[in-house]
Amino acid sequence: MNAQTKPNSTKQRPPLPLTIGAAAALVGGGAIAFWALTRQQLNVMPIGANAIPQDALMVVSVSTDTGKWQQLREFGTPRSQAAFDQSLVQFRDRFLKNRGLEYARDIQPWIGKEVTMAFLPPQAGVTVPNPGQPAAPPNAQPTVMVVPIADALKAKDTLEKSPATQGAKWTERDYKGVKVRENQESANQSTSIAVLDTTQVLVANNPNAIERAIDTVKEGKSLAQTPGYGEALTQIQEENAIARLYVNIPAAANTSAANSSRPIPPQTLAQLQQNQGLAATAKLTNEGIQFKGISWLRPDSQRKLNTENTAKTIPTRLPTDTLMMASGGNLKQFWQDYTQGSASNPIQFVNPEALRQGIRTTVGLDLEKDLLNWMQGEYSLALLPAPQGAPAALPASLVFMVQTSDRRAAEATLKKLDEVMATKYAFKVEEAKVEGQSIVNWSLPAASVNITRGWLDGNVAFLSLGAPIASAILPKPTKALAENELFRKSMQSELAPHNGNFFVDMDRVLKLQNFPLLQIPAANRTVLEAISSIGVTAAVTSDRTSRYDVFVGLKKGNNPGALP
Repeated sequence: MNAQTKPNSTKQRPPLPLTIGAAAALVGGGAIAFWALTRQQLNVMPIGANAIPQDALMVVSVSTDTGKWQQLREFGTPRSQAAFDQSLVQFRDRFLKNRGLEYARDIQPWIGKEVTMAFLPPQAGVTVPNPGQPAAPPNAQPTVMVVPIADALKAKDTLEKSPATQGAKWTERDYKGVKVRENQESANQSTSIAVLDTTQVLVANNPNAIERAIDTVKEGKSLAQTPGYGEALTQIQEENAIARLYVNIPAAANTSAANSSRPIPPQTLAQLQQNQGLAATAKLTNEGIQFKGISWLRPDSQRKLNTENTAKTIPTRLPTDTLMMASGGNLKQFWQDYTQGSASNPIQFVNPEALRQGIRTTVGLDLEKDLLNWMQGEYSLALLPAPQGAPAALPASLVFMVQTSDRRAAEATLKKLDEVMATKYAFKVEEAKVEGQSIVNWSLPAASVNITRGWLDGNVAFLSLGAPIASAILPKPTKALAENELFRKSMQSELAPHNGNFFVDMDRVLKLQNFPLLQIPAANRTVLEAISSIGVTAAVTSDRTSRYDVFVGLKKGNNPGALP
């Protein structure tokens, strides 16, 4: 038996040379794959990533290709073009003209393809005075700019001959073997410049900030070493990007908490610390700007993202003339995520506690128990134009749709609402039929208030406030939003499946009259008038990453002249 099995068992083992060869191939292949991945991630890093401290709050990289900026200036209305040019001039003057520099004379002859600006935590701008000296006021925001050198000889020659760098106002010092030139323009404004290996120029607005950058190059943790950063950038890489952005969410949250007048609960801050970063790229197209964004969690995060991407049908349920819409895959989950981070969010669309209290006081319902418990499906909030013949006082209707996970519970809650509206607020509550389907109208003729509720496809509840639009969505639209050409252009996304969309037909929204929810300040209208549409697609791509595709359609404007 042994004599027979031994040859067989020996036969099943591969020869030693083959085993060694296979192991070598695996190790070698893994090494090659690791090298290729590392190279790929290095290639997508912004210029100067090795000089930017890892605790930078925000990092912005912009292209130095004047053709791209000229193309961007060609978009918009005459008013928005003038406003954009003014912003460019202010940016130029803030960083260059106020320091005696001229871009065409001093920078353009030698600069590389991209400039990176890093905004550091406030403590990076604190200067420790010498004994007996008063502390100098810190800069408002410590900033380091990394300017790549495409032509080292030309850079040296240009900067040495520039009137901006001549005179006794500049001093020199050595910091860890790097020559630093400085100019103290005022008590709280200075400029520090250092050249790194003839490939990069560092420019900072205070001495401490440039020292942080030099420390980072020599021995510190840099932006390039941020967990998940390189991998995230490979997912949103754009060869011809005009701008790139990175936000350090934990560092930004800490700074916000330290400087906020509104205390941030420790549990909320801890929740934000689970995040690592948010990054985005912007690319110009013939019709506007295409953004790709990504957010990701820290490697040691206890939090995991829900990977369900279930937003599918809303664009087919809304009519083609929809003015604006926002949709998602699970309303209950969205509310839970929103309330967890709302305390530290500087832009709060809705105060969670105020909404809870308002619903409890006005209609006697518990938001979570009576409403959100059965709202675990796809949802949307949309703005629809009034049909022909509608009163001028009702130019549009706000329409809410949600796919219910428990129709019986939903019906019970909606019946309670019918009773409250009739008994407490004296609304006229009556059933009606639209295209053979039952609806319930709540009306208050004296106040021109009209609310309609009903069902689509058996499990999608809808509620409209404003103009009577039930016939536009029941039993289904004659032509759906998904077929709208502007909607299709605005949803230029590779994300499929996804878990939410946002769309606005800006031209038609701005022309909407007598609608109290869209009273836009004149200053904001200047920018918005340049936009034809906005489209956003969001998706959870793993239990640690979320992706966003955003398209901003822009109007073609006049051919711009030279900047003033």
